[in-house]
Amino acid sequence: MDGGGRLLRPLTAGPPGAVGARNIPLPNPPSAFPNRLVRLLARPQLRRGRSVAVPLERRLPRFLGTGLALGFLVAAIGIGLGSGGHLQAAREHYGAPHHLLARAVGLGIERVTISGIAQLHEPEVLAFAGISPRVSLPFLSVRETRERLEAVPLIKSATVRKLYPNELSIALLEREAHALWQKNGELFIIAADGTVIDSFGDGRFAFLPLVVGEEANLHTRDYLALLEAAGPLKNRIRAGTLVSGRRWTLKIDNGIDVRLPERETDAALARLIKLEREQNILQKDVIAIDLRMADRVVVRLTEEAAAARLDSLKKKPVRGKGVET
Repeated sequence: MDGGGRLLRPLTAGPPGAVGARNIPLPNPPSAFPNRLVRLLARPQLRRGRSVAVPLERRLPRFLGTGLALGFLVAAIGIGLGSGGHLQAAREHYGAPHHLLARAVGLGIERVTISGIAQLHEPEVLAFAGISPRVSLPFLSVRETRERLEAVPLIKSATVRKLYPNELSIALLEREAHALWQKNGELFIIAADGTVIDSFGDGRFAFLPLVVGEEANLHTRDYLALLEAAGPLKNRIRAGTLVSGRRWTLKIDNGIDVRLPERETDAALARLIKLEREQNILQKDVIAIDLRMADRVVVRLTEEAAAARLDSLKKKPVRGKGVET
């Protein structure tokens, strides 16, 4: 103030350029509103402005529409083929799509090497393994193929290997078919130890020796030894029946039964060979020859031969009584 009590300058700032006006700087923003908070509050507004400005087509992936159109077209074709049964028919003829693709690039199965087969044939092995021209090498499961093969009774073990690009190797170990076993009217193929390999249904095993009866499969080796002891009569023996688990009855090709003893079977067979050589006993009208007793041979005639023998005995004169006329 001056001496008159007046202020030397105005309380408020005047406009720029006015007499006596001075620029008074504004104070800093209060501490309740720091610059950082101001910036944070300002950012969402800038982002909203940018998102609105970007066109929609620039925010979507390129070729999205083309991909969706192609996907819809493929789905429609698939549904049409599936409903009409064409898809299944194509799958059966050409194989699954992944197998078809693998074959198209040269990874089909063009060569299969099979070793270790004696009783099986190559087409059978391929069928058991599920291998066909519709299968490709990369998508063939070695484990499943091996399990399929080993599920066949004639196959004891199998080894499967892939040889890229287009070859498959299969090595088999077969169970040896030793004989046929008839039990309760059913025929089975058995191994040397008597294990049943499979039911008989294949003519290729018809040449195998035939054993009949309960537990006859466990005595196959004994029966084969009898066949060897029969010598020249071996090829005429068609089957051996195990009786009471102790002795054998041989069936000859003309239907005659030869009953062997429980022990000393070789000696009994030697007697049979001699009777056939000297008397052609197997050509007689007999239905059974009993060799169980060492000092005699008991022969059972056919009904016709027995009737004829009875008639001849009736006509034969009795000693000391003369002959009736």
